[in-house]
Amino acid sequence: MTPKKILRRPRPESTPAWGQNLPPILRRLYAARGITSDEQLTYTLRYLASPFELRGIDRAVELLADAIARNQRVLVLGDFDADGATSTAVAMLGLSMLGLQSIDFRVPSRFADGYGLTPGIIERLQQQGELPDLLVTVDNGISAIEGVDAARKLGIKTVITDHHLAGDVLPDADAIVNPNQPGCPFLSKNAAGVGVMFYVLTALRKKLREDGRLPSPEPNLGCLLDLVALGTVADVVPLDHNNRIFVEQGLRRIRQGEARPGVLALLQVAGRDHTNISSTDLGFVVGPRLNAAGRLDDMSVGIACLLADNPDEAQRLARELDTFNRERRTIEKDMKTQAQDLLASMSLDLEGLPWGLALFDQDWHQGVIGILAARIREQTHRPTIAFAPDENGVDIKGSARSIPGLHIRDVLAIVDARHPGVMKKYGGHAMAAGMTLAQADFELFSEAFDQAVRDTLTAADLEAAITTDGPLSPAELSLETAALLKRAGPWGQHFPEPVFDGDFRVVSQRIVGENHLKLVLKPFEGGDIIDGIAFNTGPEVPDYTRTGARVVYKPDANTFRGRTNLQLLVDYLEPLSR
Repeated sequence: MTPKKILRRPRPESTPAWGQNLPPILRRLYAARGITSDEQLTYTLRYLASPFELRGIDRAVELLADAIARNQRVLVLGDFDADGATSTAVAMLGLSMLGLQSIDFRVPSRFADGYGLTPGIIERLQQQGELPDLLVTVDNGISAIEGVDAARKLGIKTVITDHHLAGDVLPDADAIVNPNQPGCPFLSKNAAGVGVMFYVLTALRKKLREDGRLPSPEPNLGCLLDLVALGTVADVVPLDHNNRIFVEQGLRRIRQGEARPGVLALLQVAGRDHTNISSTDLGFVVGPRLNAAGRLDDMSVGIACLLADNPDEAQRLARELDTFNRERRTIEKDMKTQAQDLLASMSLDLEGLPWGLALFDQDWHQGVIGILAARIREQTHRPTIAFAPDENGVDIKGSARSIPGLHIRDVLAIVDARHPGVMKKYGGHAMAAGMTLAQADFELFSEAFDQAVRDTLTAADLEAAITTDGPLSPAELSLETAALLKRAGPWGQHFPEPVFDGDFRVVSQRIVGENHLKLVLKPFEGGDIIDGIAFNTGPEVPDYTRTGARVVYKPDANTFRGRTNLQLLVDYLEPLSR
């Protein structure tokens, strides 16, 4: 494992005044995550921010209500990731529930169309005789200036629902709903695309109710919250209070078996019991299987799974998505090996690597470069961009992943200012971004990106670190603690799942399944012997039985042959110097 600094979150100096009914360990953990009141841990829907704080939502609702009244054709334009898929499904289901009769969806091809609403999509709809009266984008559109113009010229009205950062110029859409557009007072800037669309539906329902045009019985939009939770977690947006409400409410529906058949089927093919899932399962089990369709084939398969009403059809589609995910893993493994060989060919140690890594291979797959960039970023603790060829044989597309302290879109803006036109287009978030450039400009871009990163970071920022909640006492190392922590979420981005560190005597160790390290541990401070497992360590590991180990871990319950015992899921370990 790459050596890392272990940092500990500060513990509160005094007992918080809130959380009097909580176990001490939870009060400590919540305080370290910025909780200051009981209200911030209350996840009922009445604490959601009002949809009417979103700029542009009144006009969007007016257009949608008019489309329902006039029986207009509405087309939902989605995106090819999990947030885009869940946003599309929520729009399709919710608008149908609210009385829209003529509705369909399209998802741009990652390979043929690229990202978002483009003039090419509008042209193809015209050629096929399928132009809508109203086009609604979900999880995209804030940068679709040319696409919106093409739609407007043909008399198509557009409603943009998005959450990505806005550029200097906004599209000339009939309505834009995006908490990150200039002048929007909505407090939760961290909403995912699926959350924004859900808000539009709740506002539309209110207007239809006031106008006496709401279908009877009144639609329960709460039945969509499992999809909102899935898209929110899978898009790795920060889990502020508003997003934690969405996720917790969705998880409750899933645990009660009240989720969409497709969500339950995706959990089943992954071997997960839906009655006992957590936000981690949405992020690492369901999300990747849904994303795999958009990475390797057509996200329409994933959306069809989410829309399926028949459990058998949902199962069939879930198995197809699971197959895509297995293929994606194989491709990713091969690409990672190639990337590591490329890094090794630079004949540089970690300190000699560029501060900003840009990697390209002619044989890499567009659909997996984002995951590849994330893996290399984790290994090197460098902001990383992985590039793959475009279909035209001239351009290459890149997917960037950043490290804490570096806003990757801002760095790309620096590159663009210094070298105008090198990037044909770009966009993204603080931690992830995408761009397109000519293959001939790759070397120029690589050097410019590295320099922009060097001008933004310090050498200390490149030291890999892992932040923990400190040690657990021998009494806290228990199955009860593992169960308590699992129920205490939802955990996620900016509200991280608790992770602990401690020094252990390693009673025994062995490699299982080729590259996983199975451990038997005993705390130096006393306590019971505990099993541990470190995944994907590789076959070559130090002999920790000679030195002991500093272990970063999460307590977990492991059931084997009918018995459930405490097991530590090891995120990182290093030999002790004692």
